[in-house]
This record gives sequence, C-alpha cells and structure tokens, in this order.
Amino acid sequence: MNIMTINEILNNCVNEDLIDIIISNSRTSGGVSKIKIRPIIMKEILSFQATETIGTKVIHNNYSDEDIKSKIKEWMTNDFKQGQVVTKTGEGTILSGKNGNMTIKYKNTGTSNKKQAELLHNRSKKYILEEGRPVGFLIDLGVMTVDGKIVNQKYDKFKQINRFLEFIEDILPQLDKEKEQTIIDFGCGKSYLTFAMYYYLKVLKEYDIRVIGLDLKEDVIATCSALKDKYGYDKLNFYVGDIASYKDVDAVDMVVTLHACDTATDYAMAKAVEWGAKVILSVPCCQHEANKTLENELLAPVFKYGILKERMAAIFTDAIRAELLESKGYKTQILEFIDMEHTPKNLLIRAIKQNGDNQDQIDTLVQSIDNMQKQLNLNLTLNQLFEN
Repeated sequence: MNIMTINEILNNCVNEDLIDIIISNSRTSGGVSKIKIRPIIMKEILSFQATETIGTKVIHNNYSDEDIKSKIKEWMTNDFKQGQVVTKTGEGTILSGKNGNMTIKYKNTGTSNKKQAELLHNRSKKYILEEGRPVGFLIDLGVMTVDGKIVNQKYDKFKQINRFLEFIEDILPQLDKEKEQTIIDFGCGKSYLTFAMYYYLKVLKEYDIRVIGLDLKEDVIATCSALKDKYGYDKLNFYVGDIASYKDVDAVDMVVTLHACDTATDYAMAKAVEWGAKVILSVPCCQHEANKTLENELLAPVFKYGILKERMAAIFTDAIRAELLESKGYKTQILEFIDMEHTPKNLLIRAIKQNGDNQDQIDTLVQSIDNMQKQLNLNLTLNQLFEN
C-alpha cells in the first residue's frame, strides 16, 4: 500500500482506467450525502460524470479531467471525510480529517473485481441511414459531407429522416413485395423524406415501388426532378400538383402528407381513403379551421385564452381526423414525430387499412364523432368530404 498525496492519487487514477470514485461521509446533514464519479466518453472526448445524491434525488454533472480533480480536492477538503477509489488495476482510500489533513493510500492489485461501466455516455443510436456511410441525396441536400459525416447544423434533420424511416419500417408488412406499390407524397417540399423513403424502400429493401411527389412550388419540383435524374431514380417522379384535384392515378398503396397546411390534410386523407390506400402517414400542420368555430360552455374558461384555444383546436382536429379514419376501416395511431423546422415536436397520424368491417361498431363510432363535433360546434372538412 503506497502512501500518496491527493494530487498524486488523482493524477494516477483519473483517466480512462478509472472505474469509479465514491465520496461519502458528509461533514454536514441535509445536503449531498454521496458523490459517485466515473469516466464517460462524450463526442469522442474523455470526461467524468459526477452523480450527487441528495435524499432521493440525484444530480448529474460532467467535467473535464482537470476540473473533476479540482472538484474532488474541494469536496474532500471541505465537505466529506472519506473517498474510495477503484481503477482497473488497483484500489485506494482518501481519509480527510480536521483542517483538511488527508491520509491517502493506494494499492496496485493488477486487476479489479469491479466492472467498469459503459464509457460511451452518448453512444450512437443505431440509425437506419447510418452516419459515416455516404448517401448521395443527403450529400446534395446538405445533410452529409462527402465522407458521410453529418453536418452539425443538419443533425436534427438527420434524426428526423431516420425517425420517419422507422415509421416506414413499421408498416413494411402492409406493402406487397411481389408487385409494384404506388406511394404518393403530397406537399413534398424539398423532399428530404421523399428521397429517404424511395432510397430505403427501393435501394435498401428492394421493393418494387413507384413514388410520386407533389408540390405547388415549381422551382422546388424542378430541383427535386434534377436530383432524382442524377441518381437514376427512375420510379421517383415529381410534379406540380394540388392535393384536392390530383387525379392521375386510380389506386394508391400509401399516402404520405407531411405539413399539408390546414384543410389540405383533410383533402389528402379523403383522397387516400378514396383510393383504398393501405397506409396513411400524415403530419398535420396549421389546424386553423376548428379555431374559427370552436365553442363549448364548459370549456369557455379555457377557450377565452387565445393560445390555449389554438392548441385545443389542433388537438380536437387531429383526434377527430383519427376517429374519422377509424370509421372508414383504418386502425389509427397518433405518434410523436420530431421535426425542428416547423415546431419542436409534431404529431404523426398513422392509419393502417383493416380487413373486414363491423358495421355496428362503425355506426357507434360515427355517432360518437357527430356528438363530439356538435358539443364543440365543429364540422371539419374531412367529415364533410366523407359525407359527400
């Protein structure tokens, strides 16, 4: 057992071989009772996480090696009487007496019975499109560098694309791999997700798909068309078109509508049902329609605040849309979808066509929807489209 100074034991042990340091036996009551320190790797840099216990509460803070050494010396001098150090090759103790006098011992045992915790504090999530593997359209759209690294300012977009592909992955059993599947993306915009969907289904999963992207902006469609030609995506086509009036296909297997504004979402959903789409993926946006007529005596104290009324209108709109799709034979879920360009969090409505109808259940559901809309003074566009 070697006798050391506080600087010597910290310089010897605070590195990647540290398993943990447990500081305990507080000099006061009611505050931090214990501190546990362990190494972690954050963004490829070795750091040290200190977990402070205060009653049933724990607080985590991360420090550089020099900063954690300073904190340990401060804690052992002023606040605690005992420290236990364990590394991959030895163990040590720090005993702090009055006036900051310390007795420090360390023994090199060669091995330790205690296992080191996972160092990768922010270990990479397993994405469908992997970081470090270049993808042409992501490079041209500014999300990736040519060597596959994610551009810092586009990391949220990268996560959003992969989150969307997870939704696609979930519905793969609904798509027939033995024949061509037609997918329409209404309001495709710059088409990050349209390209991702095509690449995932056609290139990675080898589905026979035809993807149509529609948007009202001619310049956006021209840019997307040039990119799809560059990559040889012969079954991905972009057209200038309106959701309500598009009639160039007779049947569609999946309809995607992301951020179609206000009632445009309703027209897209109605079209999807008309086509008998097996899958509908919709991220609604700007649900203004309900806000214009929304009334309810019981909820009047809520609705008198504009921002709350707006949020409630959006919630009621999407809930009614989901129920209306259920009344048309779909199994519907409302899920959280990350999209940093529009709002920090959005909701995605996912509807899967079911086989067989239970007319009694449908009649009950329709009556329930009608009652809800009457109570809220609503008659949403989707409801009107389904009635026509």
